[in-house]
Amino acid sequence: MSLRQVCPRYRCVCLAMCFAGFASFIRADDAPAPAQPEATKYALKYKFKPGEVVRSQIWHRGNLETTIEGTTQTAETVSGTVKIWRITGVDAQSQISFEYAIESVDMRQKVSGHQEITYNSQTDKKPPPGYEMVADSVGKTLTIFTMEPNGKIVKRLDKRSNPPPDAQNNQMTVPLPKEAVAVGESWNVPNQFTIDSKLIDTRQHYTLKKVSNGIGTIEVATQVLTPVNNPKIESKLVQLGLTEGTIRFDIDAGRVLSQQLDVDKRVLGFNGDNSSLHYLSRVTEEYLPPSPKTAAAKSKTSK
Repeated sequence: MSLRQVCPRYRCVCLAMCFAGFASFIRADDAPAPAQPEATKYALKYKFKPGEVVRSQIWHRGNLETTIEGTTQTAETVSGTVKIWRITGVDAQSQISFEYAIESVDMRQKVSGHQEITYNSQTDKKPPPGYEMVADSVGKTLTIFTMEPNGKIVKRLDKRSNPPPDAQNNQMTVPLPKEAVAVGESWNVPNQFTIDSKLIDTRQHYTLKKVSNGIGTIEVATQVLTPVNNPKIESKLVQLGLTEGTIRFDIDAGRVLSQQLDVDKRVLGFNGDNSSLHYLSRVTEEYLPPSPKTAAAKSKTSK
């Protein structure tokens, strides 16, 4: 096999004295429970303005180790990407339109028995073989999206002549609930994969764990709903994004501040009785606030 987821008021003094005489005999359990305040609910919504340029740094680190017939091979990949959303419009229904582009990439791949391959779009004039399409994507608008305030993509237009085959499954946004939620409440987002002609239903299970200083912490875990009893299919499924992790969302500003999504899965017998596969992956994203220089230039332009 290739290596490429919250007193009553008494009416007279006499009655008060009578009740006082019996007070010591009343169990605390019998006293009426105080009314509980209604849990605060938070509207988790994306909020952008036309003309905004939203940048974030994404790092993806992966390690795939396979053992087949006593021979072990590893493939390590590290890729850093600065992504850009150029907000082009917000309509009356608060639907947000934006252009997606990649500002820069820094990539490394090492496979057992092969020389390490690296590519940095900021320092390398020419990409190594196999990275030509990546290099050609840098600095260009790749896709135009329209999304609802909860992050649901309602329209997309790929500008690439040959978009990746899994482009429809790539999660561009963090899905948020349509209704306001309280700490401890959850929401689910379904997804499907087709592997070796088998349709597999999954869902991402999100929970608002806490809110502090206007920042919501969301936990997510991917749940597989379709039974998978085939190790070969399972070995491919674990590499498609069965993540779990944490997301920090700025509720007032309406944007993701950071997220970390991890995978640590092992599959036995995926290619014979003595075969094994171990896949480790971590994806991190950090919002990049506008630099003082960029903010000053924007303010000057707007005057």
